[in-house]
Amino acid sequence: MKTPIRIPILQTLREYDTRKAVSDLKSALNVALLDFPQGMAYAMIAGLPYFMGIYASAVAAFLGPVFASSRHIMLGPTNAIAVMCLSTFLGLGLNQEQAIIVMPLLLLMVSAFMIIGSMLKLANLVNYVSRTVITGYITAAAFLIIIKQIKYVFGIEVLSTSTFAAALHQTLLHLHEIDLNSTLVAASTILIFLLFKRLTPKIPAVASSLAIMYGVSLIFEHYSVDIVTLGSSLDSTPAWKLTLPSISLDLIGKLAPGAFAISFLSLLESSSITKTLASQSGDTVDTNQQMMSMGIANLGCSLFGGMPISGSLTRSTLNYKSGAKTPVSSMFSALILASAFLLLAPHVGKIPQASLAALVIMVGVSLFNRKNIRFALGTTRQDLIVFALTFGTGLIFPLNTSIFIGVIASMLLFIQKAGRPDLVEYSLGSNGLTNTPYKKNRGQIALLHVEGDLFFASSDLFLNQARNLSQNKCLKVIVLRLRNAHNLDATCAMALEQFVQYTKEKKRNLIITGAHREVYEILDKSGLLELIGKANVFKDDPNNPTLSTSLALKRATQLVGDELELKLFVSDKSS
Repeated sequence: MKTPIRIPILQTLREYDTRKAVSDLKSALNVALLDFPQGMAYAMIAGLPYFMGIYASAVAAFLGPVFASSRHIMLGPTNAIAVMCLSTFLGLGLNQEQAIIVMPLLLLMVSAFMIIGSMLKLANLVNYVSRTVITGYITAAAFLIIIKQIKYVFGIEVLSTSTFAAALHQTLLHLHEIDLNSTLVAASTILIFLLFKRLTPKIPAVASSLAIMYGVSLIFEHYSVDIVTLGSSLDSTPAWKLTLPSISLDLIGKLAPGAFAISFLSLLESSSITKTLASQSGDTVDTNQQMMSMGIANLGCSLFGGMPISGSLTRSTLNYKSGAKTPVSSMFSALILASAFLLLAPHVGKIPQASLAALVIMVGVSLFNRKNIRFALGTTRQDLIVFALTFGTGLIFPLNTSIFIGVIASMLLFIQKAGRPDLVEYSLGSNGLTNTPYKKNRGQIALLHVEGDLFFASSDLFLNQARNLSQNKCLKVIVLRLRNAHNLDATCAMALEQFVQYTKEKKRNLIITGAHREVYEILDKSGLLELIGKANVFKDDPNNPTLSTSLALKRATQLVGDELELKLFVSDKSS
């Protein structure tokens, strides 16, 4: 029976009261003040008109809580998703007008990936991707964000390119065309922003800076000083209305890699934020339910002129610290944001483009997380490799390519590490059970203790190690202890069958001990239980970890025919 789609907001509304509403409304107002300029900035990062970021923020913040698992998560455009969106369009050679046309279809595909992934319970796959991949991606994205805004800051025209390296080259070629007015506006905006951050940290620095530069723009307009504003390329802000995606099989094929990359990155980002907030608030979250929430929110953005969304760290943290009690705070924030934009839309278009670009650059600079980079470079060799590959390819190739390379590298290194099970040999003689170095004289009974994962990546290594450790000519019985062996699959079952045949050819007996339920079921289903013999397979007893090994060794002495004193030495790791 299929699990019905959950709608958590219904339970929230049944228990809703005035006290919660007051707390939620207060939090919503704080978040909306931050969301308004951020939505504009992220749209600009993505190479889209500023209003699409606000549309996405409002739609996602309203629809997301209906299905959300977390009561504090705020959905909307983010840095990482905006850059991935930009990289997708640049990789396909689409200009802004073309990007606007294909955006509804891209969002529909992102939504489909997420909703289907949620139904298939695929959200937990992100646990297998190293955080180092995200650190490398975000660092490379910061460079791309900064270089793509330089043209607005300096007021120069450059060719559209899909990578940091190409954009840097184009920018250097046109530096001699710098427009002084744009540069002065950008520099003034950064100065005002920094003053607000330093002198009045409780006042929203981004919104305040834009408000001041809006006033400056009006003064420039009065004195006929020529500057480019956000509305310069638009006759007016388009009416906010329902739009249906235009379906094209050819376009679906071209957009699929980008849509998948956006979905995957959004899941990674949102999962991390959700778990962080849950650990602080004491809530429990369902990442698959959260994935469903983002799928529905992206569907809404597809129909109402938005852009791809994810969980926002800054807005979600602000929502939590502002005292939000329920997900309704997100819906209040959406209504405040939409109302403010409809009232202020004619004025927003007069904000200097160089001002917003300067603030976007400040956002890009804030993405350089020195602590995370230090961890990535100085912790392990594997992390260093993954970071270098993700970051390096992110500077040279489109970012959706770099994140795939980073994920693949991370998984390959994980498989390599997990695919090396430890085999420790013990020899049973008159002095009891002892750990015997390889190639020294050993007794007639050897116990091989397997520690680690036994799956397709480790099958050949396991088989070779087991053969090498059991080449003693005097050996009669091999006891294979599998209590700490996990994740057996068909490939490893085949390797185990080859080992069984090897022991039979060498006229030796094989005994399996510590067979927990997973191991025993695989032995039974594969026919190995019958091949080895039920009398030679001893199940694990969780209440007595050494019992099955003791019984197996007694069985081994019976097969050898010697009366040997049994002494069992088991380390904490293997018990």
